[in-house]
Amino acid sequence: MTTIIDGRKISKEILDEIKKEINSLSFQPVFCDVLVGDNSISRQYVNMKKHTAEEIGIHFHEAFFPSNITTENLVKEIEVLNKIPNMCGIIVQLPLPENLDQDKILNAVDSRLDVDCLNTITSEKFYNGDLSLGFPAALACIFLLDSINLSLKDKKIVVLGQGKLVGKPVSALLHLRGLTPEIISSQTENKEEILKKADVIISGMGKGQYIKGNMIKNGVIIIDAGTSELNSGIVGDVDLESVKDVAGFVSPVPGGVGPMTIAMLFRNILKVAKTIK
Repeated sequence: MTTIIDGRKISKEILDEIKKEINSLSFQPVFCDVLVGDNSISRQYVNMKKHTAEEIGIHFHEAFFPSNITTENLVKEIEVLNKIPNMCGIIVQLPLPENLDQDKILNAVDSRLDVDCLNTITSEKFYNGDLSLGFPAALACIFLLDSINLSLKDKKIVVLGQGKLVGKPVSALLHLRGLTPEIISSQTENKEEILKKADVIISGMGKGQYIKGNMIKNGVIIIDAGTSELNSGIVGDVDLESVKDVAGFVSPVPGGVGPMTIAMLFRNILKVAKTIK
């Protein structure tokens, strides 16, 4: 019988700890999620982070801009946000409207406040082994894996996908631990053969319900960080119904990596807050 790794429960425990630490600070940290345009899903994500921030004692600074704002004007606005007293984290809600230069905008965020780890300076530090700030979704995957308390030494670990937010940084975090994951990308020819031998699978492909029970071996641990929208709603890369009697542990979608990513984001914000004297 498969054990479901409850990301909601674990994230609540982490956020409760963060709240205690926030309350012990001599100031109230400020967090900002920059939203451009009126994408309803993006607004939903921003509201979720606003709600979490307020729940744990962080002031949420609203920064909403119209979709016709220019790259230059948005960069100026972010430079103003960088200077707000007690600012401890700025993220830019993606995707941005196509008329904007995403790299320029992400690089406008002060690297010390880049709690999404998406600008050039912060991501380079991360890949050079400085984990003072890290990619929240990748950190979430590793935290969920660690929550099982199983030794990963001598385990065959497979990472599906090499995206900027999950696959690539997850692989880097595993390498920093002296582990050597096997990478499956869109170019990999013998995907199913590799999957069948895996003891641990971390998937961030975004290919709805791709992983079936007949593609994995008994007892495999699966951390599912993929999200796709099907007629049935939001699903992960794993077909949960199909793997439920084969896998040993699975993090579900929704309710696994998603809530943990929020927890890791706020853990990054707390880290920044602790550097403010």
